[in-house]
Amino acid sequence: MGTGRLATGIAALDTLLGGGVEVDAVTELFGEAGSGKTLLCLELAVRVARSDRWVLYIDTEGVSVDRLEAMAGAELPKLLERILLATPKGLAEQDRAVATATALARSGERPVGLIVVDSATFYYRLTLAENAEDEGRQSLAEELAQLVATALGSEVPVVVTNQVWRNPRTGTLEPLGGSYVNHAAKAILRLERLDGARRRAVLEKHRSQPEGSCEFTITPTGLR
Repeated sequence: MGTGRLATGIAALDTLLGGGVEVDAVTELFGEAGSGKTLLCLELAVRVARSDRWVLYIDTEGVSVDRLEAMAGAELPKLLERILLATPKGLAEQDRAVATATALARSGERPVGLIVVDSATFYYRLTLAENAEDEGRQSLAEELAQLVATALGSEVPVVVTNQVWRNPRTGTLEPLGGSYVNHAAKAILRLERLDGARRRAVLEKHRSQPEGSCEFTITPTGLR
């Protein structure tokens, strides 16, 4: 088992995670819209690109280029040379994007330092509305299997974001995908909106760190 970490740059969060995101595992971020999931992914992407490693970023919901520019500043053109962005328009395209990203990471052709799937369950959620849940579940399971194998075999950190649904019995917000995502992820962070720009990260699962929480703030130039 690897012990490497990819630091987020947010001191309290890195302490919570034992130094950062594990490099040989899948980390899941879930929470309601606006809780900071994508911003945390972008924060990691910028840090990896600055280290001259490649980021394979699969975006199903629309990354804000303005936000990325605010984080990167004048470095943006250079950093974008190290960020390969895929924008699948459906479940089949997402399957192909994940297959391409994992194959590239395993090949060693480029020094890949991060794979992001944001959001992994966007198109899966659409299958629920279209009565095609079996298709969505199979695709999600196969994608997660590829991501887990790549993280373990190539020691490339994988971060997936997940949407939420409200459980009518408990009234609580829960991640989509159920056991498929939760079993694949070795670390699970729930992000919560607080007052204003404040957010809370709750560590719900980790193979070596105790459960806990910390707070951070969204600023014009990133997370602090």
